[in-house]
Amino acid sequence: MFNTWLSYPKYFRYSFFLLLSLGIVLNGFIFENESNMYLLYILSVVFLGIGFYNSSALLIILLTTIVVICRFYLIPDEFPTITTFFTYLLTYLLVSFISRALMRFAQKVRNDHLELTTALANALNSRDPYTRHHSEKVSKYGLEIAKEMELSAELCDVIRIGGLLHDIGKIGIPEDILTKKGKLTEEEYNIIKSHTRIGYKIIQHISNFAENGVLDIVLYHHERYDGRGYPSGLKGKEIPLVARIIAVADTFDAMTSNRVYRKKLDFNSTLNTLQQNKGTQFDPEIVDVLLRVLERKK
Repeated sequence: MFNTWLSYPKYFRYSFFLLLSLGIVLNGFIFENESNMYLLYILSVVFLGIGFYNSSALLIILLTTIVVICRFYLIPDEFPTITTFFTYLLTYLLVSFISRALMRFAQKVRNDHLELTTALANALNSRDPYTRHHSEKVSKYGLEIAKEMELSAELCDVIRIGGLLHDIGKIGIPEDILTKKGKLTEEEYNIIKSHTRIGYKIIQHISNFAENGVLDIVLYHHERYDGRGYPSGLKGKEIPLVARIIAVADTFDAMTSNRVYRKKLDFNSTLNTLQQNKGTQFDPEIVDVLLRVLERKK
């Protein structure tokens, strides 16, 4: 949960103002001069540094000074002096800037992680001109479905990254099979199907992917709702939700894009195919969600 919040610093900004207001109300009107309330002010500057990590140092200093003034006057020491005030100020500024530095580091790691994901997706796209930008579009369509379903921000991120990486296992498929124009033999088709397990093996050691569901997308996005998919023959709700979403997004983009073995389908044929395969190939609820999104966006 905390990792999710790190992706949305506005939560920490709101929390900073909430904690500061709470401290003022409690100390000023309810628990006057209660010394234990200083923890609220300490916590507020921690959230200040995290929430305003991208703001100027001057703003951090200004807001921290306001916190220290509130703490100094609402929880007075027995012998308050200007030296005490500046001691508090230096201490609280140190906490603010340490929190700010840690948040900046966390965001850098997150951005590097996303850049690596994009680089992996681009490495796959470069092998086949017919599927170039396929991963980006699947990620986009999957994200639109997730937002329409009002899924959590965390799951939306999982779907966005999983969409980029869903076909990463095709890196391990021989190019002559991957770009073959004619009909695949049964042996060649089985090799193509192995891309889900290959992709899983490529990224399985990234612990975050195992925890958040990205691995489920890579491994299970070719499972069918009726249980006739691969690699595990999962059925219905046995298939993870994120994989069911990407399965619909993947098929929609595949049908509306040119492929080495066929031209793209027209839009109405694509919609009819999705409708006809509700409950067999696809989760019917997710198909309906995609159709709503397409209707709204024309």
